[in-house]
Amino acid sequence: MRDGASDAVIWSDADIPRGPTMIVSFQGWNDAGSAASAAVSYLGQTGERRKIAEIDPEHFFDFQSHRPQISVHDGEVRFVEWPRNAFYEADVEGLKGGVLLLEGEEPSMHWATFCEAIVHVAQECEVSTVVMLGSLLADVPHTRQSAINCISTDEEMIEGLGFRVANYEGPTGITGVLQHACSKAGLKTVSLWASVPHYVAATPNPPAALALVRAFEAVTGSMIDSAELETAADRFRDQVSAAVAQDDEISGYVRTLEENADADEGEDSPIPSGDAIAKEIQRYLRQQESE
Repeated sequence: MRDGASDAVIWSDADIPRGPTMIVSFQGWNDAGSAASAAVSYLGQTGERRKIAEIDPEHFFDFQSHRPQISVHDGEVRFVEWPRNAFYEADVEGLKGGVLLLEGEEPSMHWATFCEAIVHVAQECEVSTVVMLGSLLADVPHTRQSAINCISTDEEMIEGLGFRVANYEGPTGITGVLQHACSKAGLKTVSLWASVPHYVAATPNPPAALALVRAFEAVTGSMIDSAELETAADRFRDQVSAAVAQDDEISGYVRTLEENADADEGEDSPIPSGDAIAKEIQRYLRQQESE
Protein backbone atom coordinates (compact mmCIF):
# COMPACT_ATOMS: atom_id res chain seq x y z
CA MET A 1 0.00 0.00 0.00
CA ARG A 2 1.27 3.47 -0.87
CA ASP A 3 2.49 5.76 1.87
CA GLY A 4 -0.33 7.81 3.33
CA ALA A 5 -3.19 5.67 2.02
CA SER A 6 -4.29 4.25 5.36
CA ASP A 7 -3.46 7.51 7.18
CA ALA A 8 -5.88 9.36 4.88
CA VAL A 9 -8.82 7.44 6.37
CA ILE A 10 -10.48 9.13 9.34
CA TRP A 11 -12.54 6.57 11.26
CA SER A 12 -15.59 7.55 13.28
CA ASP A 13 -16.57 6.14 16.66
CA ALA A 14 -19.13 3.77 15.12
CA ASP A 15 -18.53 0.04 15.17
CA ILE A 16 -16.90 -1.18 11.96
CA PRO A 17 -19.31 -3.36 9.95
CA ARG A 18 -18.26 -6.83 8.84
CA GLY A 19 -19.02 -8.32 5.45
CA PRO A 20 -21.09 -5.56 3.83
CA THR A 21 -21.44 -4.89 0.13
CA MET A 22 -19.73 -1.60 -0.73
CA ILE A 23 -21.56 0.72 -3.12
CA VAL A 24 -19.57 3.54 -4.67
CA SER A 25 -20.39 6.62 -6.71
CA PHE A 26 -18.57 9.87 -7.36
CA GLN A 27 -19.91 13.22 -8.42
CA GLY A 28 -18.19 14.61 -11.48
CA TRP A 29 -17.04 13.00 -14.72
CA ASN A 30 -18.51 9.60 -13.75
CA ASP A 31 -21.97 10.98 -12.95
CA ALA A 32 -23.81 12.18 -16.06
CA GLY A 33 -27.20 13.56 -15.15
CA SER A 34 -26.29 13.03 -11.47
CA ALA A 35 -27.80 9.57 -11.94
CA ALA A 36 -25.15 7.55 -10.10
CA SER A 37 -24.97 9.81 -7.06
CA ALA A 38 -28.78 9.96 -6.96
CA ALA A 39 -28.97 6.15 -7.00
CA VAL A 40 -26.54 5.78 -4.09
CA SER A 41 -28.31 8.52 -2.16
CA TYR A 42 -31.62 6.74 -2.70
CA LEU A 43 -30.18 3.42 -1.54
CA GLY A 44 -28.98 5.17 1.60
CA GLN A 45 -32.54 6.23 2.41
CA THR A 46 -33.77 2.66 2.76
CA GLY A 47 -32.59 2.39 6.39
CA GLU A 48 -30.77 4.17 9.16
CA ARG A 49 -27.37 5.49 8.11
CA ARG A 50 -24.32 5.39 10.35
CA LYS A 51 -21.13 7.21 9.40
CA ILE A 52 -18.15 4.84 9.52
CA ALA A 53 -15.27 6.82 8.06
CA GLU A 54 -14.23 9.52 5.61
CA ILE A 55 -11.17 10.31 3.52
CA ASP A 56 -9.17 13.39 4.45
CA PRO A 57 -9.41 15.67 1.38
CA GLU A 58 -6.17 17.54 2.08
CA HIS A 59 -3.92 15.63 -0.33
CA PHE A 60 -6.48 14.78 -3.00
CA PHE A 61 -8.13 18.05 -4.03
CA ASP A 62 -6.95 21.24 -5.68
CA PHE A 63 -8.86 23.72 -3.56
CA GLN A 64 -8.36 26.54 -6.07
CA SER A 65 -10.44 24.67 -8.63
CA HIS A 66 -12.59 22.79 -6.11
CA ARG A 67 -13.16 25.38 -3.43
CA PRO A 68 -14.50 24.58 0.06
CA GLN A 69 -17.74 26.21 1.20
CA ILE A 70 -18.13 28.42 4.27
CA SER A 71 -21.02 29.48 6.46
CA VAL A 72 -20.96 33.04 7.83
CA HIS A 73 -23.30 34.17 10.63
CA ASP A 74 -23.17 37.65 12.18
CA GLY A 75 -19.86 38.33 10.47
CA GLU A 76 -18.22 35.18 11.78
CA VAL A 77 -17.18 32.11 9.79
CA ARG A 78 -18.92 29.32 11.70
CA PHE A 79 -17.61 26.36 9.70
CA VAL A 80 -15.79 25.33 6.54
CA GLU A 81 -17.21 22.50 4.46
CA TRP A 82 -14.51 20.61 2.56
CA PRO A 83 -15.00 18.22 -0.36
CA ARG A 84 -16.12 14.95 1.18
CA ASN A 85 -15.77 11.26 0.52
CA ALA A 86 -17.62 9.56 3.35
CA PHE A 87 -18.56 5.95 4.14
CA TYR A 88 -21.95 5.14 5.66
CA GLU A 89 -23.33 1.83 6.89
CA ALA A 90 -26.97 1.12 6.04
CA ASP A 91 -29.35 -1.82 5.97
CA VAL A 92 -30.94 -2.98 2.73
CA GLU A 93 -33.77 -5.51 2.68
CA GLY A 94 -32.71 -8.92 1.40
CA LEU A 95 -28.99 -8.17 1.57
CA LYS A 96 -27.09 -9.98 4.28
CA GLY A 97 -24.43 -7.82 5.88
CA GLY A 98 -26.02 -4.58 4.72
CA VAL A 99 -24.21 -2.02 2.62
CA LEU A 100 -21.32 0.36 3.04
CA LEU A 101 -22.08 3.45 0.97
CA LEU A 102 -19.28 5.62 -0.33
CA GLU A 103 -20.67 8.98 -1.39
CA GLY A 104 -18.08 11.35 -2.67
CA GLU A 105 -16.52 13.59 -5.24
CA GLU A 106 -13.92 12.71 -7.83
CA PRO A 107 -10.55 13.90 -6.47
CA SER A 108 -8.17 16.18 -8.33
CA MET A 109 -4.89 14.36 -7.71
CA HIS A 110 -3.10 11.32 -6.23
CA TRP A 111 -5.70 8.94 -7.58
CA ALA A 112 -3.69 5.79 -6.89
CA THR A 113 -3.27 6.66 -3.20
CA PHE A 114 -6.91 7.72 -2.98
CA CYS A 115 -8.07 4.38 -4.38
CA GLU A 116 -5.81 2.46 -2.01
CA ALA A 117 -7.39 4.35 0.89
CA ILE A 118 -10.79 3.06 -0.26
CA VAL A 119 -9.40 -0.45 -0.61
CA HIS A 120 -8.04 -0.15 2.94
CA VAL A 121 -11.55 0.62 4.25
CA ALA A 122 -12.98 -2.27 2.25
CA GLN A 123 -10.46 -4.70 3.68
CA GLU A 124 -10.91 -3.46 7.25
CA CYS A 125 -14.67 -3.93 6.91
CA GLU A 126 -14.26 -7.34 5.23
CA VAL A 127 -16.30 -6.14 2.25
CA SER A 128 -17.69 -9.01 0.20
CA THR A 129 -18.33 -7.20 -3.09
CA VAL A 130 -17.67 -3.70 -4.43
CA VAL A 131 -20.42 -2.37 -6.69
CA MET A 132 -19.55 0.84 -8.53
CA LEU A 133 -22.24 2.97 -10.11
CA GLY A 134 -21.67 5.39 -12.94
CA SER A 135 -23.61 7.15 -15.67
CA LEU A 136 -22.53 8.31 -19.10
CA LEU A 137 -23.92 10.41 -21.91
CA ALA A 138 -25.17 8.44 -24.91
CA ASP A 139 -27.26 8.77 -28.06
CA VAL A 140 -30.33 7.19 -26.44
CA PRO A 141 -33.94 8.40 -26.24
CA HIS A 142 -35.56 9.38 -22.94
CA THR A 143 -38.60 7.26 -23.82
CA ARG A 144 -36.78 3.95 -23.38
CA GLN A 145 -35.41 2.33 -20.24
CA SER A 146 -31.81 3.26 -19.56
CA ALA A 147 -29.48 0.55 -20.83
CA ILE A 148 -27.00 -0.81 -18.28
CA ASN A 149 -23.42 -1.54 -19.31
CA CYS A 150 -21.47 -3.80 -16.99
CA ILE A 151 -17.77 -4.28 -16.32
CA SER A 152 -17.02 -7.42 -14.34
CA THR A 153 -14.84 -10.50 -14.47
CA ASP A 154 -17.95 -12.60 -13.79
CA GLU A 155 -19.12 -13.26 -17.35
CA GLU A 156 -21.92 -15.58 -16.24
CA MET A 157 -23.44 -12.83 -14.13
CA ILE A 158 -23.35 -10.34 -17.00
CA GLU A 159 -24.98 -12.73 -19.44
CA GLY A 160 -27.43 -14.14 -16.91
CA LEU A 161 -28.76 -10.72 -15.95
CA GLY A 162 -28.91 -9.39 -19.48
CA PHE A 163 -26.43 -6.55 -19.05
CA ARG A 164 -24.38 -5.27 -21.93
CA VAL A 165 -20.70 -6.13 -21.78
CA ALA A 166 -18.69 -2.91 -21.87
CA ASN A 167 -15.78 -2.68 -24.31
CA TYR A 168 -13.85 0.55 -24.11
CA GLU A 169 -10.38 2.04 -24.49
CA GLY A 170 -9.76 5.66 -23.64
CA PRO A 171 -9.88 8.23 -20.83
CA THR A 172 -11.41 7.18 -17.54
CA GLY A 173 -12.70 8.68 -14.34
CA ILE A 174 -11.83 7.67 -10.81
CA THR A 175 -14.30 4.76 -11.01
CA GLY A 176 -12.18 2.94 -13.60
CA VAL A 177 -9.02 3.40 -11.56
CA LEU A 178 -10.78 2.23 -8.39
CA GLN A 179 -12.11 -0.91 -10.04
CA HIS A 180 -8.59 -1.80 -11.16
CA ALA A 181 -7.24 -1.20 -7.63
CA CYS A 182 -9.98 -3.35 -6.07
CA SER A 183 -9.36 -6.17 -8.51
CA LYS A 184 -5.63 -6.09 -7.79
CA ALA A 185 -6.44 -6.37 -4.07
CA GLY A 186 -8.53 -9.49 -4.69
CA LEU A 187 -11.92 -7.86 -4.14
CA LYS A 188 -14.88 -8.96 -6.26
CA THR A 189 -15.97 -5.93 -8.27
CA VAL A 190 -18.89 -5.00 -10.50
CA SER A 191 -19.18 -1.68 -12.31
CA LEU A 192 -22.64 -0.68 -13.56
CA TRP A 193 -23.12 2.22 -15.98
CA ALA A 194 -26.44 3.75 -17.00
CA SER A 195 -26.90 5.52 -20.32
CA VAL A 196 -28.20 9.09 -20.03
CA PRO A 197 -29.72 10.91 -23.04
CA HIS A 198 -27.17 13.52 -24.03
CA TYR A 199 -29.84 16.10 -24.77
CA VAL A 200 -31.10 16.20 -21.14
CA ALA A 201 -27.81 15.59 -19.37
CA ALA A 202 -27.82 18.79 -17.33
CA THR A 203 -30.86 17.87 -15.21
CA PRO A 204 -31.05 15.17 -12.51
CA ASN A 205 -32.08 11.99 -14.32
CA PRO A 206 -34.40 9.79 -12.19
CA PRO A 207 -34.94 7.15 -14.95
CA ALA A 208 -31.19 6.45 -15.12
CA ALA A 209 -30.94 6.42 -11.32
CA LEU A 210 -33.83 3.95 -11.21
CA ALA A 211 -32.10 1.72 -13.77
CA LEU A 212 -28.99 1.64 -11.56
CA VAL A 213 -31.02 0.77 -8.47
CA ARG A 214 -32.71 -2.07 -10.37
CA ALA A 215 -29.33 -3.29 -11.63
CA PHE A 216 -27.99 -3.22 -8.07
CA GLU A 217 -30.94 -5.36 -6.97
CA ALA A 218 -30.20 -7.87 -9.72
CA VAL A 219 -26.50 -8.09 -8.86
CA THR A 220 -26.94 -8.40 -5.09
CA GLY A 221 -30.33 -10.08 -4.69
CA SER A 222 -31.52 -7.18 -2.55
CA MET A 223 -35.04 -5.72 -2.45
CA ILE A 224 -35.47 -1.96 -2.78
CA ASP A 225 -38.73 -0.05 -2.38
CA SER A 226 -38.38 2.18 -5.44
CA ALA A 227 -41.89 3.65 -5.54
CA GLU A 228 -40.69 7.20 -4.92
CA LEU A 229 -37.99 6.95 -7.57
CA GLU A 230 -40.42 5.39 -10.06
CA THR A 231 -42.80 8.31 -9.60
CA ALA A 232 -39.96 10.78 -10.15
CA ALA A 233 -38.87 8.88 -13.28
CA ASP A 234 -42.39 8.96 -14.77
CA ARG A 235 -42.70 12.68 -14.05
CA PHE A 236 -39.30 13.33 -15.65
CA ARG A 237 -40.21 11.46 -18.84
CA ASP A 238 -43.52 13.33 -19.08
CA GLN A 239 -41.77 16.70 -18.71
CA VAL A 240 -39.15 15.90 -21.33
CA SER A 241 -41.78 14.51 -23.73
CA ALA A 242 -43.77 17.71 -23.35
CA ALA A 243 -40.66 19.73 -24.15
CA VAL A 244 -39.85 17.58 -27.18
CA ALA A 245 -43.39 17.93 -28.52
CA GLN A 246 -42.88 21.71 -28.79
CA ASP A 247 -40.47 21.33 -31.72
CA ASP A 248 -41.00 19.15 -34.81
CA GLU A 249 -37.28 18.98 -35.56
CA ILE A 250 -36.43 17.75 -32.06
CA SER A 251 -39.35 15.30 -32.15
CA GLY A 252 -37.95 13.86 -35.37
CA TYR A 253 -34.53 13.47 -33.79
CA VAL A 254 -35.98 11.62 -30.80
CA ARG A 255 -37.96 9.32 -33.12
CA THR A 256 -34.71 8.49 -34.90
CA LEU A 257 -33.08 7.62 -31.57
CA GLU A 258 -36.07 5.43 -30.72
CA GLU A 259 -35.80 3.58 -34.02
CA ASN A 260 -32.08 3.07 -33.53
CA ALA A 261 -32.62 1.86 -29.97
CA ASP A 262 -35.32 -0.59 -31.06
CA ALA A 263 -33.15 -1.89 -33.89
CA ASP A 264 -30.04 -1.70 -31.68
CA GLU A 265 -28.21 -0.10 -34.59
CA GLY A 266 -27.00 3.07 -32.89
CA GLU A 267 -26.64 4.90 -36.21
CA ASP A 268 -25.83 8.60 -36.15
CA SER A 269 -28.61 10.93 -37.12
CA PRO A 270 -28.11 14.00 -39.31
CA ILE A 271 -30.97 15.81 -37.59
CA PRO A 272 -30.05 18.65 -35.18
CA SER A 273 -27.11 18.60 -32.84
CA GLY A 274 -27.40 17.39 -29.27
CA ASP A 275 -26.26 20.78 -28.00
CA ALA A 276 -29.11 22.55 -29.74
CA ILE A 277 -31.63 20.07 -28.41
CA ALA A 278 -30.19 20.25 -24.89
CA LYS A 279 -30.59 24.03 -24.80
CA GLU A 280 -34.24 23.78 -25.83
CA ILE A 281 -34.99 21.03 -23.33
CA GLN A 282 -33.27 22.85 -20.46
CA ARG A 283 -35.08 26.07 -21.29
CA TYR A 284 -38.43 24.28 -21.18
CA LEU A 285 -37.72 22.44 -17.92
CA ARG A 286 -36.55 25.64 -16.20
CA GLN A 287 -39.73 27.33 -17.38
CA GLN A 288 -41.83 24.50 -15.92
CA GLU A 289 -40.07 24.68 -12.57
CA SER A 290 -40.68 28.43 -12.29
CA GLU A 291 -44.41 28.15 -12.94
